[in-house]
Amino acid sequence: MPDNKARLFVIAAPSGAGKTTLVKALVLRNPDLKFSISYTTRSKRRTEIDGVDYLFVDVDEFETLKEGGELLEFAEVFDNFYATSRSQVEKHLVAGRNVVLEIDWQGARQVRASMPECITIFILPPSMEELERRLRDRRTDSAEVIERRLRDAMNDMSHWDEFDYVIINDKLEQAVRDLERVLAGSGHSCARSNVALRRVVSRIIG
Repeated sequence: MPDNKARLFVIAAPSGAGKTTLVKALVLRNPDLKFSISYTTRSKRRTEIDGVDYLFVDVDEFETLKEGGELLEFAEVFDNFYATSRSQVEKHLVAGRNVVLEIDWQGARQVRASMPECITIFILPPSMEELERRLRDRRTDSAEVIERRLRDAMNDMSHWDEFDYVIINDKLEQAVRDLERVLAGSGHSCARSNVALRRVVSRIIG
């Protein structure tokens, strides 16, 4: 980072854009970067670990956290709730550690309202065709759910212009390097205002 102040980086994307894989690769390559683990009320997948991938809670626990002011942001996505721990984020920032949040655009809007100094990054797939392929290759959802995710993805992507930076996740290695440049304060080519980038985004979302 260009100075010693700890920063909060908010990363959002439509389902299937590869956000989780990208963030995990980023944190692995930058161990000083702290990943904020989100709360969720959805069921744990076979490959997920409680306290590592998510903090899994039931709806009653979620409501208690919400009423107690522990949630920096929260959203309902695909009939489940997701949220960020305010105390977890604040603890890292106070200790001088940069923090990454992996959330959706609704949550990013809430965090921006609470912490306007945060830096927001939106991840896009290289094309809608590639997004659909990634969703189908997961083999975790029915055809009906995939169609719903594709419809919702189009709505999610319409909010890209609310973010400070946009990264096209075509090749993972390149996307990680782009993210690292943004974190280092030199991601000018990924800035929302970049004319060439805006043309690419227009081709992706139509």
